[in-house]
Amino acid sequence: MTATAPEIDLTVHHRPRGVSDRVAYGFVKALRFFADTFFAKRYGHRAVVLETVAAVPGMVGATLTHLKCLRRMCDDKGWIKTLMDEAENERMHLMTFIKICQPTAFERFVVVAVQWVFYLVFFALYLISPKTAHRVVGYFEEEAVISYTHYLAEIDEGRSENVPAPALAIRYWGLAADATLRDVVEVVRADEAHHRDVNHGFANELVGLPVVDPAPCPPHVVLEPNWKRAA
Repeated sequence: MTATAPEIDLTVHHRPRGVSDRVAYGFVKALRFFADTFFAKRYGHRAVVLETVAAVPGMVGATLTHLKCLRRMCDDKGWIKTLMDEAENERMHLMTFIKICQPTAFERFVVVAVQWVFYLVFFALYLISPKTAHRVVGYFEEEAVISYTHYLAEIDEGRSENVPAPALAIRYWGLAADATLRDVVEVVRADEAHHRDVNHGFANELVGLPVVDPAPCPPHVVLEPNWKRAA
């Protein structure tokens, strides 16, 4: 049985409420502006750089949650595993797109520079306000869903070649042997929609707001949020 991308709601958007949400939303929109300016419609190269950054929050959140639970001698309610799974999933996105679109030397430099800056900024933000940090990731993933939707349009309209899917992606997502780039982008978009809802859910949980079920992810990739795992 081969994995297929589940149906997801592409219109999901958490309306900013309060200063914290507005700061998170403005920060992500600024990142979007720079990404659009630098990459334009080079979606493969955009994915290589942005997925490198996208794999940082899960690791930061898992590390700080782990240390907090050690200090307080309390249960993590499944947060650590959820965030580690997210970081691993984003890293697999990166490894996949590297096979599809080899980054230039300058883009590799950008990856190193942006990753360190983002890591330090996000680490500090998570220490100050975990809720704002998760909201940043939620908005970041909203933008990722939009970007991959545009990428699919580029493929469908013939502006990006629909090359065969890398063997790495076929194994990881359990895709058909004849899967193409379009199939890969669809399952990656489904992953991002799942991360979007999980991180908005984490932010809501921290302030006592209702938590909705996250978007489904491809069946081969198990990314169960903490409130599901702890149930």
